[in-house]
Amino acid sequence: MMRGLRFAGVALAAAFALGANPANAADLKIFGSRVTKVIVGELGPSFEKANGFKPEVVADVAAVMKRRIEGGEPFDLAVLVDFQIDDLIKSGKILADTRTDIMSSGIGVAVKRGAPKPDISTVEAFKKTLLNAKSITYLKEGASTIHLRKVFQQLGIADAIKGKAVETAGEEVSEFVAEGKVELGLIVTPNIMSVPDAELVGPLPAEINSVVMFTAGVSAQSPNQQAARELIKLLKSPEAKPVIKAKGNDPA
Repeated sequence: MMRGLRFAGVALAAAFALGANPANAADLKIFGSRVTKVIVGELGPSFEKANGFKPEVVADVAAVMKRRIEGGEPFDLAVLVDFQIDDLIKSGKILADTRTDIMSSGIGVAVKRGAPKPDISTVEAFKKTLLNAKSITYLKEGASTIHLRKVFQQLGIADAIKGKAVETAGEEVSEFVAEGKVELGLIVTPNIMSVPDAELVGPLPAEINSVVMFTAGVSAQSPNQQAARELIKLLKSPEAKPVIKAKGNDPA
């Protein structure tokens, strides 16, 4: 009887050590942008309960997170823009067989909540709105900015935009708009929807919009590769789809 009790005690201690108790769950370090942080924040508790790992999202502009990975900073899972994940696979930082498209987002226009919404219903209306705006903000670097700069050139307004643009080093585009520092913000839709005092005017006209695909991949050096793979499965599950949609993304 005593031997059985001792065995049960050892088994229970082992279970706690492995993180079966959520209070002692190990961290699963995820590198991504705000888009990922918002979604994982909602799905995290169920994942932790099922797997014994607490997802911890370190968020910044995707290009910044990619550089941190290239610089050797440890992580378990990355959810970045698709071409960034492809680069990291080529450099051996991410396991190729874990590459998984998770969700996509278009670029939208933000104003301060309660402010008049400008007309962006057509390409010409969008162009006029940009020219009439006193100030515009977008990311200093990022997939959306690469596309926006091409659009500005295409519309012949690159020089006019340059004089009124505020480029943010981090993901504060929607915050700048919400605080009234800048009149218009241009960034992926989920970023706008994540800031209560920023309001989504709508997406860019379809002819000049761009879809940004967010893709996941597991670190080649992670000691928690199986847990990271399980989180990818959750992000692709039926449970995740309504959460992804509610935050302004399209599940991949």
